[in-house]
Amino acid sequence: MNNNNLPHVAIAILYREGKFLMQLRDNIPNIFYPGVWAFFGGHIEPGETAEVALKRELAEEISYIPETVSEFGVYSDVKVVRHVFYAPLTVELKDLVLGEGWDMGLLTPAEIKAGKAYSENAGMERSLGEFHQKILLDFMDKYGTLID
Repeated sequence: MNNNNLPHVAIAILYREGKFLMQLRDNIPNIFYPGVWAFFGGHIEPGETAEVALKRELAEEISYIPETVSEFGVYSDVKVVRHVFYAPLTVELKDLVLGEGWDMGLLTPAEIKAGKAYSENAGMERSLGEFHQKILLDFMDKYGTLID
């Protein structure tokens, strides 16, 4: 697959006390993955490294920048190339400022395996993005003890 013409994004697996921070994306039809739980992160701008882009996006989206991030892998499909990083979330959920999205939450491994989680803001269960769920399941398979 030729990745050169696809957009590249940097996304973060942020974990705290055995749970994963996820963003419930706005329910707007013209965006990727509307109304589903997904990772925080975004497009890599020209001249940016994936790590710099990730930290910029996290600052914009939740006013949080991890001290260090580690690379987890690259996941591509026909729409986008995802550069996946992981880091511990060292602050509490209430200390984050949601700058983009409908809601955010710390999802449990059980919710991730089920592919859905309740959102207070939406007032209902919402699905995980299919790729986002796969990435998290891969992460839990590899690093289960890291997050326990």
